[in-house]
Amino acid sequence: MEATGDYPPLCEIVTTETELSDVLGQPNDRMRAKVLDRLDGICRAFIARAPFLLISSSDAVGHVDVSPKGDPAGFVHVLDDHTIAIPERPGNRRADTFRNVLQNPSVGLIFLVPGKGETVRVSGRARISRDEWLRQRMAMNGRTPDLALVVTVEEAFMHCTKCMIRSRIWQPDSWNPDELASLAEATKAHTRSDMTVAELQAIVAENIRTTLY
Repeated sequence: MEATGDYPPLCEIVTTETELSDVLGQPNDRMRAKVLDRLDGICRAFIARAPFLLISSSDAVGHVDVSPKGDPAGFVHVLDDHTIAIPERPGNRRADTFRNVLQNPSVGLIFLVPGKGETVRVSGRARISRDEWLRQRMAMNGRTPDLALVVTVEEAFMHCTKCMIRSRIWQPDSWNPDELASLAEATKAHTRSDMTVAELQAIVAENIRTTLY
C-alpha cells in the first residue's frame, strides 16, 4: 500500500488492461476509426491555426517531460501529410525535449486553438534538424531558429471538447491567475537565491525583451 500524506493509503490499484476495461469498457468502432496514420485536411487546417502546443517526450529510462511551445498561428510547418516541423526559439537551454529525442524518438503532441473546444493529438517519431532551408522558413522577426524538431506522424486524431467544457479554460470569468506565484517568486523560493524578487523579475523582463526570438 502506498502512503499519501494525510489521506488513507491507496489499496485499489488497477494493474492490468483487463481490470481497466472492466471499469471503463471498450471504445466503440467510431472511436477506433477516427485515428489516422497521417494528417488529413482537417488536421492540417487545425495545426495551421494553432498558436500553442504541448509536446511530451521521455528519455531511455522513461523519465517523462512535457514542454509547451507557442508562437503566432502557423508556426508549426506541415511539410507533407506525414511530416511536421516545429521551430526551437531561444529559451532556458535545458533542451529537455531534444535531449530526450536523442535517446527515445517517440513523442506526443496536443495542439490547441484559443476558444476551440476540440484539440488535435499527434504521435510519432522525432528528429532534430539543422537544415538551413527549413530553419529559414521558420524565421521570425529576422531571427532564424538554430534547430527544428521534425516529427514523422504515426497517429493523428481530433479529441473531443469535454475536458475544455469541464475546465472552462476559454471562459475569462473563470480565470484567476493573480494569486499564483510569478516566475521570479518561484525562482527565489526554489533556488534560495540571494537576489530579491524585484531583481529576479527585472532579469525575467529583460530576457523576454531581448531574447524572445
